[in-house]
Amino acid sequence: MSDASASPAADFDPRAYRRALGGFATGVCVVTAHTVDGPLGITVNSFTSVSLDPPLVLWCMDIKSDRHDAFAGADRFAVHMLPVEDQAMSDRFAWGVCRLSDDEFAVDDPEPPRLLNAVTRLTCRTHDRIVMGDHLVIVGRVEAFDTRPGDALTYFRGKYGKAVDPTA
Repeated sequence: MSDASASPAADFDPRAYRRALGGFATGVCVVTAHTVDGPLGITVNSFTSVSLDPPLVLWCMDIKSDRHDAFAGADRFAVHMLPVEDQAMSDRFAWGVCRLSDDEFAVDDPEPPRLLNAVTRLTCRTHDRIVMGDHLVIVGRVEAFDTRPGDALTYFRGKYGKAVDPTA
């Protein structure tokens, strides 16, 4: 069994490791929540389903993120799987302004902010928070969802792409 708090071996190259992880194509999601700082969004590609019964999903966030405290404290959040045409939105919530403007989302208290153009949206209540290494894993229980046809935005080896919707 390895010691999770141990530093990587001297010959372990974290940058090369990050590039290697980029070999896994992922979907691109924006997570939104009402926070003490207002309605915020953050782009994530570390998202997965955990369980169908109960319906659980998880996403991860760097503990050094400037949005860590806001999202770590949110009791509810929404996960939006972005359509291929929303690359600019992905970039914005990854590196730019993270506060949502009033015309970007629909909200019905106590729902988390709902972006208007998601391929799929999951409305969740925080189920658990687990610190793992340098990330916070947030597990959410899905309370509602909606989906529509459309090609999804993907990320692979540092570049955007698309997953073609076979039902469209």
